[in-house]
Amino acid sequence: MISEECQIAATDLIEDGKAFELKSLLNGPFDQKSARINFIAGAGGTEACDWVEMLLRMYTRHAKQMGYTVSIDDTSSGDVVGYKSVEITVTGENAYGWLRGEKGAHRLVRLSPFNSNNKRQTTFAGVDVVPVLEDEEINDITISEGDLDISFMKSGGKGGQNVNKVESGVRIKHIPTGLNIKCTEERSQLQNRNIAMKRLKSQLLAIAQEQKCEEIKAIRGDVIEAAWGLQIRNYVLHPYKMVKDQRTNWETNDAQSFLDGDMKDCIGELLRARAKEMM
Repeated sequence: MISEECQIAATDLIEDGKAFELKSLLNGPFDQKSARINFIAGAGGTEACDWVEMLLRMYTRHAKQMGYTVSIDDTSSGDVVGYKSVEITVTGENAYGWLRGEKGAHRLVRLSPFNSNNKRQTTFAGVDVVPVLEDEEINDITISEGDLDISFMKSGGKGGQNVNKVESGVRIKHIPTGLNIKCTEERSQLQNRNIAMKRLKSQLLAIAQEQKCEEIKAIRGDVIEAAWGLQIRNYVLHPYKMVKDQRTNWETNDAQSFLDGDMKDCIGELLRARAKEMM
């Protein structure tokens, strides 16, 4: 009995040590912030929209396992199933630092349930991760109006009879980087424009930090292409099962558990690898 208790205590101590190690690696300027995640369907049509819904489920479950809370900010439904795009906010201590490495293209290989011949199909989705910053943290950022392409659309957010009748939704494209920010949450066009500008500034500030740029105008293009050859992680469900991260070569054969949100080991390995690169 004493031996068993010692083994349990040793295991708990090791796990606590790993948790402390990972937390110590979350020391970037925005790592302690909450995170906004945008999922975008890439090549693959209906299959890609379904893949976005699978990713939404995966990250939502993982966030809850980590003690974070998740809210869905915006959705654009697919023509048949799933979503063309979804934007969520993950709230909690170090949420951005923990999840920022998930930014990139995610590749799925499986037998397609939408193909009458049940053929194996490859599809992609893009995942973008941005810190949620306060107004005072972005007040000093100035963006030239000439660098913005602003368009309007019918909103799908709250607002009663105003919804879907008035073009209160706003889309802002930052021309130099190609970044697109959409906001349809509020009933007022001005409110949506202000929210979209705040999110654009937050994203530009985070990218400038990643690229070590002293000025916003020095940022190189940062648009995520969800396409072949650009993926950060492969999810293979046929003819074998494997999830493999292309950056660290971390892999697992338990693809279903990973898709159910068990991502901690994979993310932890990436954090350690990035810490070594910084040394």
